[in-house]
Order: sequence, then C-alpha cells, then structure tokens
Amino acid sequence: MTSDEILLDTEERMEKAIAVLKNSLSGIRTGRANPGLVDTLRVEVYGSPTPIKAIASVSCPEPTQIVVRPFDPGTLKDIEKGIQASGLGFNPQNDGRLIRINVPPLSTESRRKLVARIKELTEEAKVSIRNVRRDGNKAAEQGEKDKELTEDERDSAKEEIQELTKKYEASATNRAASTEREVMED
Repeated sequence: MTSDEILLDTEERMEKAIAVLKNSLSGIRTGRANPGLVDTLRVEVYGSPTPIKAIASVSCPEPTQIVVRPFDPGTLKDIEKGIQASGLGFNPQNDGRLIRINVPPLSTESRRKLVARIKELTEEAKVSIRNVRRDGNKAAEQGEKDKELTEDERDSAKEEIQELTKKYEASATNRAASTEREVMED
C-alpha cells in the first residue's frame, strides 16, 4: 500500500465512525420532536421486522408532535404496537388514518441521563477513531517492512494519520456538545 492509499483508507474509516455517531445522536431525545426519534424503530409487519421509515412517512408538524402516516393503512395497528413496545415512553394516538405522538417535556433527571448517554456514544466514536489510527500506523509500519515505503514516507504518513485523528475527534466532540446543548435547553 502506498502512503496515499493508507491515508485514504484511514480517513474513510474515521468518516464512518463519525457517521455512526451522528446517526446515534439523531436518535437521542431532545426537548423537541424529531423524526430521528422513531426512524430506527423496527415494526413487525408482514411477518418480519421492518424499519418504520420503510412503511410510513414520519414528520414533525409541531415542535412537540411526531406524525406517522403509513403508506398502507392496514399497517396502522402494527405501527402503533411497535411504538408502544419500543420502550421510548411514547403514547401513540391512532385516529384511523395516522398516528400522532406527543413528545412530553424532559425532566431534569432525564436530561442528565441523556447527557451521560451522549458522552458514552462520543467516547465510543473516539475509541473507534483511535483504533483506525492504530490500524493506519500498523499499515505504514508494514509498508516500510515490505519496502513499499521509505522511513520518511512512513513517518510522514504517521503524522498525517495523527492530524486526521485530531480532526475527527474534534468533530465528534463538537457534535456531542451541540446535542448536549439541545438536550439541556428548556
């Protein structure tokens, strides 16, 4: 592998770690309604667990309400059961055509727990980024052993991998801080 290939692979993998963090944070409940709160739900429909966004459109017409409009009205009851069984603490209201979910305000205790969860998710992302750094450094070392890279190229690649690590860790920290602010807002 050339140093460019090593760096490209490292950057792609770090980008994926940030994407996973972003997806996880979108499912965290802030004080406002957000389609991301139910996007990851899987509902038992047609005999198999199906993501809710594959069988219904999810929107937020108001800051405290999520509306789920199924593509097939026959799946309404299944979606309602799935939301109730999800453990999210929502009480869906079925009016025969769509499901309304009122998002209650968070208590201070709930907010603290969510902030702790955000910190956990961020730390997992940072650990993942550091693991990618380790793999990139190993690849650079191996490239030098295999005579594909010179010592200078190896050292340069390691420095660039460290810069990427700093950049992506800062990105993870910034995303977490932004989500924490949203959770702590009243």
